[in-house]
Parts: sequence; structure tokens; C-alpha cells
Amino acid sequence: MTRWLTIIGIGEDGLAGLSDEAKTTLAEAEFIFGGARHLALARVGARGRAWPVPFDVAPLLARKPARVVALCSGDPFWFGAGSVLAEALDAAEWTALPSPSSVSLAAARLGWRLEQVVCLGLHAAPFARARRHLTHGARLICLLRGAESVAPFAAWLEAMGFGASRLWRLEALGGARERVLAGSVAEFAKLEEGAAPVAVAVEVAGALGLPRAPGLPDALFAHDGQITKRAVRALTVSALGPRPGEHLWDIGLGAGSVSIEWLLASGTGRASGVEAEAARATRARDNAEAFGVEERFHILQTRAPEGLERLDRPDAIFIGGGASPAVLERLWTLAPAGTRLVANGVTLESEALFTHWAARKGGALLRLEMAEAAPLGRMRGWVPARPVMQWSVVL
Repeated sequence: MTRWLTIIGIGEDGLAGLSDEAKTTLAEAEFIFGGARHLALARVGARGRAWPVPFDVAPLLARKPARVVALCSGDPFWFGAGSVLAEALDAAEWTALPSPSSVSLAAARLGWRLEQVVCLGLHAAPFARARRHLTHGARLICLLRGAESVAPFAAWLEAMGFGASRLWRLEALGGARERVLAGSVAEFAKLEEGAAPVAVAVEVAGALGLPRAPGLPDALFAHDGQITKRAVRALTVSALGPRPGEHLWDIGLGAGSVSIEWLLASGTGRASGVEAEAARATRARDNAEAFGVEERFHILQTRAPEGLERLDRPDAIFIGGGASPAVLERLWTLAPAGTRLVANGVTLESEALFTHWAARKGGALLRLEMAEAAPLGRMRGWVPARPVMQWSVVL
């Protein structure tokens, strides 16, 4: 198969920063696709084709088998179009000629060890995507949409309790317009002008970040009381055993706290929540947005087992509410062998159900009884919570 597409990374220094091979490929190309800034940097003239808005690679793919170039910022496979094109084509159809990414240039300007830095693309994502990485002493390099995004980002950091952080705004790295500004969160919250593209580096200082162990404080989640409480949630997420890339079904979603902790722990995992009540489904979605994990979180508003067949196959299942023989029968029909199931119940009926099914299918039964100290006159005493039965089994 002939290689008809070359994906070229171009920096702010334009043609001067390209290799001889990249320059030759550009000179020989019949069609050159890229953003308006990239096309201007490469001085391609009438052969240039701007990407459509919203972004779509279909016009480029339609030019096959002509000699085509796709221009991207720096490294095409770092939050660039390179991966989108590679997924759409056979490996024998394309080749890539990358340049240094904005993140690499930012680390070089600051003298930071790139392997110790969290690198995020927030130019097309909410700021909350950075939340789980915010902890005292951490270093982040974040790509933003433009200079107009810097002040809102600084304000968001302050609202999260990290107003003592040190910031750097890095503009048009590698080109004649390059500028690096350092300052406080408060200073950057007032600064609006600047040149694109923009990256912000953060040396985090201030409040404690999110713990990495399961069992986040209940107060971090908006809820109406329908929430798996912190201690039980920690044991539940541990039993579910989240791993990168895995998919969770969360039946009886409530506030979405178990799904959110699954998404935080798995890193690249996904979750599908099933919730019958519209208000709770909306609240769970809002919670996911606040933690920056909404992109990997799908909510199906229905009452299980209805709609389960429309979900991608799970690696793990959590039942936090709405357990019934019909739900369990459906799960054993739909879920692939090896799926991990964890079910919590607080009623006598759910205890009887799980005990009966554990006798049929095996697994482990765990009874969780907890009490919390509370004022008792001038002293304190234990206030017991409702006991929770947890059944865990591998399908």
C-alpha cells in the first residue's frame, strides 16, 4: 500500500524548524490540511486547506491517493490530530514527522523534569480535569485554548484552594513572539492579553489535594442522602478492584460516588450508571463534572434491568440500590464470564436475596456494622449506622 499521507508537526518557527525531509514533503504535496495558523507558518498558498469547523478529517481522507500533508502543532500525537488520522487509516498509508511539543518546550524553558510533570490538554476540556492532580508540590503543564483562558484558570485554582500556587504563562513557544511570564495566581487572574498558543505551568501550593485511596469525604459530593457512605464506599471500591481501561456498571447510581471513585482510581476506566430518578441522575452528572471525570461517565436514566443490554460489556458491576431477582438474572445473562460483582444491601429483603444467590453462585458475604461517636449529654456515645451486607462474586 502506498504511503500517501504525511503528518507533519510544525512549531512557531515555521519552515525554519522543519527537517529537510519535511520541507521536501511539503514542497511535493498536492494538498495541505491544517489550521489557519499552521498554513500561514508553512506558507503553502493555494494548496492549503483549512480544517472544517467542527473538526473533521473526512475532507482529507477524500483526497486519497493524492500526495497529502496534515499540519499539526509540534508533536501530532500530543493532543493533536495525528491519532485521529492514524485510527482512520491503515498503518501503511501514513508516516509522521513530529517536532517538539509545546509541553517539551515549556519544560525546557522552566528546567523541569518532564517525567515528573503532569501534562494536560485543557484547550478542549474543563479545568476540573486537573482537579485530581492538584496536590501541594505537584507541577503541571496545561495547554489552554488561548490567552483569554488564563484568568479563568487562575480563578478556578483559587476557588479550589490553591491560590498560593506559582504560575508561568508560556506564549508562542519556539517562535519570534515567544514570551514567558511568571507570577501569582492573583496576578494572573487579572491578566488577559497575550499571544496564542498558550500553556500555563503550575507549581501547586495550598490546600490538600484529593486522596488517592478510596473513601473520599461525603461532603465532596452533592447528594440527597442517597449516597454510599465514605467507609462503606472505601470497602466497596476496594472490592470492585478498578484497573486502567475497565468498564463499571453502577446500578442504582444515587449520587454517583462509587462510579466517580472508580473513575479516579482507574485513571482511564469508564463507568455507566443506571438511575431511575431524573434529579439523582442530574446530580450524579454534576458531581462527575466537578471531579473532571464526566467524559468517561455515561448515565442511563431508567430502572434496571431495563436498558442494560444497550450498555457496553462490563468488567465490574456495583449494585447500590434496586437489587431484585430480575436484575440478578439479567446480569448473569448479559455480563461476560469473569465480571466482578459487588452488591450492597441494608434491608432484610436484600439480605435474604443476597444470601440465597450466594448459596447458588458462591462468592463472599460481608456484614459491615459501624458506629460513630456523637454527643451524649455532657459525654459522647456510639450511634450505630444501619448494618450493610456486601456480597462479592465473580460471574
